[in-house]
Amino acid sequence: MSLQTRIPHVPILPESAPFTGEQRAWLNGFFAAILSADQAPAAMALSPGDAAALMPDLPAAVEEDDGAPWHDPAMPLAERMKLAEGKALPRRMMAAMAQQDCGQCGYVCETYAKALATGGETKLNLCAPGGKETLRMLKLLADETAAAPIPAAAAPAIATPATPSPAVAGTRENPGEVTFLGRTRLNKPGSGKETWHIEFDLAGSGIDYVAGDSFGVFPVNDPELVEQVLAALHATAHFPIADKTLGEVLAREVCLKSAPDALFTLASYLMGGERRAKARALAAGEDPDGDAATLDVLAALQKFPGIRPDPEAFIECLEPLQPRLYSISSSPRATPGRLTLTVDAVRFDLAGRTRLGVASTFLGTRLAPGTRLNAYIQKAHGFGLPQDPARDVIMVGPGTGIAPFRAFLLDRLATGAPGRNWLFFGHQRRDTDFFYEDELSGLGVAGVLTRLDTAWSRDGERKVYVQDKIREAGAELWAWLQAGAHFYICGDAKRMAKDVEAAVTAIAATHGGLSEEAAARFVADLKTAGRYQADVY
Repeated sequence: MSLQTRIPHVPILPESAPFTGEQRAWLNGFFAAILSADQAPAAMALSPGDAAALMPDLPAAVEEDDGAPWHDPAMPLAERMKLAEGKALPRRMMAAMAQQDCGQCGYVCETYAKALATGGETKLNLCAPGGKETLRMLKLLADETAAAPIPAAAAPAIATPATPSPAVAGTRENPGEVTFLGRTRLNKPGSGKETWHIEFDLAGSGIDYVAGDSFGVFPVNDPELVEQVLAALHATAHFPIADKTLGEVLAREVCLKSAPDALFTLASYLMGGERRAKARALAAGEDPDGDAATLDVLAALQKFPGIRPDPEAFIECLEPLQPRLYSISSSPRATPGRLTLTVDAVRFDLAGRTRLGVASTFLGTRLAPGTRLNAYIQKAHGFGLPQDPARDVIMVGPGTGIAPFRAFLLDRLATGAPGRNWLFFGHQRRDTDFFYEDELSGLGVAGVLTRLDTAWSRDGERKVYVQDKIREAGAELWAWLQAGAHFYICGDAKRMAKDVEAAVTAIAATHGGLSEEAAARFVADLKTAGRYQADVY
């Protein structure tokens, strides 16, 4: 909310003015303290120079045009924070994020960091991919800011109710209600994976999307896990929590994945001796028994049996259950009113228990056809088809990374886009894991899919991945790029995307005759021009 919205008839500090959050806060407080509606006849523009003359000596703004060298999802947190050392708070907060720009928090990394630093957002726990590591770093940065002295003139602003703007349908804040139509298994018998094609009917939801957007789902925790947590708490599902029951809150409102630090802090108050010391160590991010990575909420309760925390205090320690985002694998131009996802059901054994992906198994097994559920669209951030339909596109999407590229191909088919389309797809085995094989064959016959290269990592003695296929096709891929093709990646952020970028850089050096430095700059220039885009997780 701007200063003018909070207090009528005061000077306006332009949003583009080069001040830090602290400087802007001081100015806002200054105006709030000395001006009132009857002291100023109307709002007036205030130049950055005039504003600077009013301020005491506060830390100078740091230019944000620094290239964000930490914006690499494969880079460890410690390295990212080192690169952001000495930067303004929003930049250091950005470095603490997972760098995926996934939109799950309702922002991208940079805008979430700015919102936190300026007070527009107060929740530090929205970066789901960053998990506890990001949350701990954001808490440290927030504590550092809170410890700074507040200028005496920074009086609280007087709130003036703003005129509410019409709610936009199909957003995280105002989700639409969609109908789950059903699911189809994409793997054939014998596969080691469980991947589903999921379909929704959007009728009456108000949801609108384009190829490249993501779909936000509000999942429900596994009922069996909820029962196990209740048993570990020695509590009944009917225990009242405000106007709901404990069972309802555990099922729909809190995350039962990684045990938060606050839960260990609570446990430490209910124990003594060595157990209390271990709980305190876990709350501080330490790993006294070498099992911290295995401790979800149930495992944490089982690690300290018999503590029996008050159910309401227990709930207050947990993080909220966040919606999950999935790349959309359909195009509204091809199938109006319908939306599809391509989802791996996550199941793995850890510390003697089978762990489940909360949303993937909700969609893949527990949701009954005909069920109505809330969902929303997360608009793509720098990931979409070229505006010029004649542009060629190169798509790299192993596994479920094929999702947005199925959408791209169907979109290009529906619009008759003349540009060529080249897809790299990979998985473990061709016989069991070739997703949408018949569709892709049909798109090839129709002239939409110009070229398809596949990589199967378990079919031979040597593991073959999409990056290997990219290198093998280096000469032709270079020719496509030189002709203006757009390059896209979807999938694993920490390994695959990094290896694919290295392969493209090597192609620029080998087939473009560029030095190592010039090849890296070539890829960087593609990104700047919007011709190298990634949807990674």
